[in-house]
Amino acid sequence: MMNLLGRPDIEAGEVFVNFNQNDTSLAVATRSGYSLYSLSSVDLTLDKIYSCHTDEIFLIERLFESSLVAVVSQRSPRKLKVCHFKKQSEICNYSYSNTILAVKLNRERLIVCLEESLYIHNIQDMKVVHTIRDTPCNPNGLCALSSSSEHCYLAYPGSVTSGEVQIFDAINLHAKTMIPAHDSPLAALAFSPSGTEIATASERGTVIRVFSSLDGSKLFEMRRGLKRCVAIASLSFSTCAKYLVSSSNTETVHIFRLDRSAAEQADSKQTSDDWMGYSFFRYLSKTVTSYLPTQVTDVFSQGRAFTSVTLPEAGVRRMCAITTIQKQLRLLVASQDGYLYVYSIPSIEGGECQLIKKHDIRLDDFYAMDIKGRIYY
Repeated sequence: MMNLLGRPDIEAGEVFVNFNQNDTSLAVATRSGYSLYSLSSVDLTLDKIYSCHTDEIFLIERLFESSLVAVVSQRSPRKLKVCHFKKQSEICNYSYSNTILAVKLNRERLIVCLEESLYIHNIQDMKVVHTIRDTPCNPNGLCALSSSSEHCYLAYPGSVTSGEVQIFDAINLHAKTMIPAHDSPLAALAFSPSGTEIATASERGTVIRVFSSLDGSKLFEMRRGLKRCVAIASLSFSTCAKYLVSSSNTETVHIFRLDRSAAEQADSKQTSDDWMGYSFFRYLSKTVTSYLPTQVTDVFSQGRAFTSVTLPEAGVRRMCAITTIQKQLRLLVASQDGYLYVYSIPSIEGGECQLIKKHDIRLDDFYAMDIKGRIYY
């Protein structure tokens, strides 16, 4: 449910890729236009819904499976256009004081992120209902909007020097909570489908955390690796919220399993088991780790990846989604060099993800198109 960070400088051969809010479709934009694809049969084929030859698009967001899309072009990076692609018509447009760095949609709100401000629009009439001004400098347009209408939260960095997350209630228009998520500045944010949890990663890229967006409590902590710091490009919860996937500037994509039942069982066992059993083990663990440095204690308590995928090369920005395709769990990896990879996900920890399909999503044929748009049925 995340996109690669928008930049008004898509290079030749690169694409902007973005999954919609429930990972049922993929938007692909290049220097010559954009296309929308259905993911319902992605194991076999990538069905094109719509294609449009227009200005270079560097940001595009589709609202779930609707015909509403929000686009920002290279030619007018301060202007947002909201369009009905099936009618091939523009609904409205808004201009802002600076370059638009990110656009987020759900069924209640449309969010426009600038470097030092956030605009909240009502999705029904597109009117601005609130503006968050003087936010910490946010040159990458890092923000997240939950897809839930019940917990319609907006998250954005609260500091340029640390990994502070500000959670804002986008319906009632007030600050919800602040989460001191990391010591170093934030690199990635993602809400769970329900909006009640938020995943975070910092610029160091070694530790990924999941917090309650309701009260800021830490729920999970996972270590991506010990060897090197990386630039996390995307985080995404699975549609069932049982998995979290991360991609980075390395060739490895990590999948973490969020085992809530195990955590709950561990808490109950702590109170019900006798002292000589589970409780004694807990006591011994705490006693030993109390003599260790905090950094070492943290490593002992962190989870590891459930499984991972190694892609052909490093240095390519990618975004990922975990969704269910024809009742089967699938990992989808869309890369900025123009490919969509489809993997199966193993049922047991340590199992291997198997490559099912590799789709070419480069839109070279746009250069030869002389029509404004085309709808595919």
